[in-house]
Amino acid sequence: AIPFASFIYGIIQGKYNYKVLKYQLTFKDLPDAFDGYTITQISDIHSGSFTNKEKIEYGVNLINQQKSDLMLFTGDIVNNKADEMDDWISVFAKLEAKEGKYAILGNHDYGDYMDWEHPEDKKNNFEKVKEIHKKIGFNLLLNEHRYLEKDGQKIALVGVENWGKGFNKAGDLAKASEGISKEDFKILMSHDPSHWEYKVKQDDFNYHLTLSGHTHGLQLGIEIPGWLKWSPSKYAYKQWAGLYKEFDRYINVNRGFGYHAFPGRVGIWPEITVIELKKSNV
Repeated sequence: AIPFASFIYGIIQGKYNYKVLKYQLTFKDLPDAFDGYTITQISDIHSGSFTNKEKIEYGVNLINQQKSDLMLFTGDIVNNKADEMDDWISVFAKLEAKEGKYAILGNHDYGDYMDWEHPEDKKNNFEKVKEIHKKIGFNLLLNEHRYLEKDGQKIALVGVENWGKGFNKAGDLAKASEGISKEDFKILMSHDPSHWEYKVKQDDFNYHLTLSGHTHGLQLGIEIPGWLKWSPSKYAYKQWAGLYKEFDRYINVNRGFGYHAFPGRVGIWPEITVIELKKSNV
């Protein structure tokens, strides 16, 4: 009865049980001007799964309440088709950030999981998916970067297309980083955390912080802070939910805002991440 009740709760309420998770990360080479700089990360909207506008509006308002300097979306705005977002553009266009909103693509944004009648249909759908980001005010990074400037100092924001072990590998880290110095402080947006595991974390170019999503923590698991963190997702991804650090570099794997396939969440709740960058005095 307990598992049954948990699944019913997950379908009715769990998928809207938004959690704001806050982290303070310290870096010795963070430019002084960015000490205290805040970033809100959201991921995996999966608008094709939505049914309750009031609940989604609540989630969007909760995101805006964080009042971060920067907002970053790390992919999967739809399940398959661009028109899945038609009824939600006005909702997500309300997202606000003081110094800009940026996004990348996820594996579902390419339309690879549908049988298209004509190749041209898939191509047109992909172009419309990219246009969605403009409609909701996000600057979509396609294997490219932007410098964020503050008080004469700057950090590099790098955004790659999807790269995942066993998935689409459109991501081109070298292309996205052309024109960036090795000494620059860098934030990388890459949808699939396997990219960090296999390509990024030991890269000599030194990507200080990587932001990913993709796994959803399988929308099923048990998390008791400081004691237990488990999901079947851990058997597929070494980094599957939350913050990890290796080689003095960080990755945050956001558990996702929306849901897909299973229409609920049990124990792995939808996530809004807020990261504060701090300058180390050591």
